[in-house]
Amino acid sequence: MATVIRMKRGGRSHAPYYRVVVVDSRDKATGRVIEEIGVYHPCAKPAPKTEILEDRALDWLSKGAKPSDTVRNELHRLGVMAKHHAARTGKKKSK
Repeated sequence: MATVIRMKRGGRSHAPYYRVVVVDSRDKATGRVIEEIGVYHPCAKPAPKTEILEDRALDWLSKGAKPSDTVRNELHRLGVMAKHHAARTGKKKSK
């Protein structure tokens, strides 16, 4: 199954929040969710809030799930992409 990690929008006008979900890439954007792995609140005060289950994200990435551009940026900011790259190449993270 071709899976992607993307954001599913919720909230009201001018106050969005997103659930980070794993879905089948062939389903429509509002299709069936396989697993919810986190949330993203861009309008949270005082700063945007991102909570992603790192172990689940790494598991799905290792299974071949492709993150969307926005999810990839958030995973990179949280350090998950560096851990995924280190696991793939067999190298330890320098920090």
